[in-house]
Amino acid sequence: MSKKLSEIIPSNSISYIIICGGIIVIIILLGVLPFHRYNAARSNDVKSLQSQIDEQKQFQKAYQSLLGISKTEKTHKLPNPVKTKLPRMDVDKFQDIFQAEVKKSGLSTVSLIPDMKTISAGSPAILFNATTKGQFANFRELLIHLGALTYIDKVEGINIRQQQDSMEFKMKIWIALAN
Repeated sequence: MSKKLSEIIPSNSISYIIICGGIIVIIILLGVLPFHRYNAARSNDVKSLQSQIDEQKQFQKAYQSLLGISKTEKTHKLPNPVKTKLPRMDVDKFQDIFQAEVKKSGLSTVSLIPDMKTISAGSPAILFNATTKGQFANFRELLIHLGALTYIDKVEGINIRQQQDSMEFKMKIWIALAN
């Protein structure tokens, strides 16, 4: 019963089996293993691209929310009214109007003093030295509101100083006067 392998299988067949087995091993080593490595590298590339896509989706959500905020944010159209002159009798009304504009802008008035040198009867304009306190964005609002007043000739000499709790804004406002 125990016959040798060489007696059962002829030697030519054994050599053919070894050659065919060698060819199969060579095909596996030269074809299948590199293809497996290539597929593993492509799989890593796919994972990397998928993580980039997920990141871009998160950025898209942030972009959409910022886009929505920018669309809903109120835009200011700067006023450019036709210039008029304020009658001399109504100069004291400017102080009340200025106070209202300052309050509407979210600032507080520190002082609003007319310049005595410009009060003379023949002057075409009167100068007010104004000082307000608050935040810079509110000062911007105040300048926009003042731009809508038709009798303000110009605003000059703006001085901004940082205080401990807020900013202080000093400016010179020229009011055009009618004779």
